[in-house]
Amino acid sequence: MKKIIYLLCIIFPLAATAQQEDSVLLRKLSTEIMWNSPCYEKLRTLTKTIGHRISGSPEAARAVQWGKTAMEEAGADSVWLQPVEVPLWVRGEEKLGFQWPGSKNFSNVPMVSLGNTEGTNGEVLEAPVICVENLEAFSKLSIEAVAGKIVFFNYKFRQDIINTFEGYGDAVKYRWVALNDAAKKNAVGVIIRSVGTNVDDTPHTGSSRYEEGVKHIPAVAVGSVTADALAEACGKGTVKAQLTSQCAMKGSVLSYNVIGEIRGSEKPDAYILAGGHLDSWDVGEGAHDDGAGCVQSIEIIRAFKTLGIQPRHSIRVVLFMNEENGLKGGQAYADSAMQRGESHIMALESDAGGFSPRGIGLKMPEAQKHIIQRWVSLFLPYGVYDFSQEEGGADISPLQKQGVPVAGLIPDSQRYFELHHSEKDVFEAVNHRELKLGAWTMAAFIYLVDRHF
Repeated sequence: MKKIIYLLCIIFPLAATAQQEDSVLLRKLSTEIMWNSPCYEKLRTLTKTIGHRISGSPEAARAVQWGKTAMEEAGADSVWLQPVEVPLWVRGEEKLGFQWPGSKNFSNVPMVSLGNTEGTNGEVLEAPVICVENLEAFSKLSIEAVAGKIVFFNYKFRQDIINTFEGYGDAVKYRWVALNDAAKKNAVGVIIRSVGTNVDDTPHTGSSRYEEGVKHIPAVAVGSVTADALAEACGKGTVKAQLTSQCAMKGSVLSYNVIGEIRGSEKPDAYILAGGHLDSWDVGEGAHDDGAGCVQSIEIIRAFKTLGIQPRHSIRVVLFMNEENGLKGGQAYADSAMQRGESHIMALESDAGGFSPRGIGLKMPEAQKHIIQRWVSLFLPYGVYDFSQEEGGADISPLQKQGVPVAGLIPDSQRYFELHHSEKDVFEAVNHRELKLGAWTMAAFIYLVDRHF
């Protein structure tokens, strides 16, 4: 008993001292980042001088060079480009019009083709529209009822699901499944209500894919206002659509992940990774998705270097290419890590927007979760409290499959899907304080992982 009491008298003061030291360092990180971080201006440069950055485009190539320069300016010990073969999907011109019941003319509406889909080869596709509320209702329709028609899936993003990422998970299947189900019943095209929480008429794009052996029919999205009008019109009579689209896959091209590293002082061959994806969709400017995650990740290097923080493990920041329509960058990094026998202690991703951070999701064994969850008191003064969710990120999911513990920054999600994959995702939609707080949360997490794992 005396030995136990003696050990407790030693351990508890040591733990309290360590936490106090962590608290002081995290405050220094906060002061440095909130006052001096250039991440907001870096984001301005990325979005305003380059703009959207779909994989394989000239803009994506310029973004790679931007990322390399930004890493070097941040003070990384080494920076390099990792080759990645990425798909090249081109949107081209596109137009959608409806002939409403009782009208002889077609009225054009805002729309976007879904990513990775094939269009009409520039020809006009004219067909009647059939409206269904969901996939279950569609499954009850006969092939004869669907053949030769454009199917409109009017599935609404569930507003009653408070965590909008859960709502997104519920609705996003209409980007992936609907066009294949429709093609199997000989539909000639698909329209979906945009996967977003907004109630305006801004359409949202996003990735789709064709199942093997299924005919490649065109698929587009419309905003909420158009969707409501279309559903109402279909209830009154026959609606015809005219769709013209030039979108198509154009093979693949060589691109790159951008990697910056601070070499570890004690365990240089063990890596802690933070990152975001450099590519974006070809609408908007990719500010929240995922320019924010890129500049937040780069800020970890700059803040560590500025404050003279020498990590025990090597810290890698990766700007992944091709998250949006292929995940080739994440897979290339994981494949390289496996081939080289690299050991990753943890991987953290920011790909949920640049809004105020609320927590960090954890996908890892329970013992590691418990270590991290004991840090909650260190984060609470900064408004970061949620370490209960299972979250990682798409680009680090290949590492997770190799057994690497992964984590994901969790910003406030309420506004994200108003902007996501749309023309509204622009620099002006990002707040500099929220962006910097996210950068601090990532830097603080990486610091604690480096010190305590």
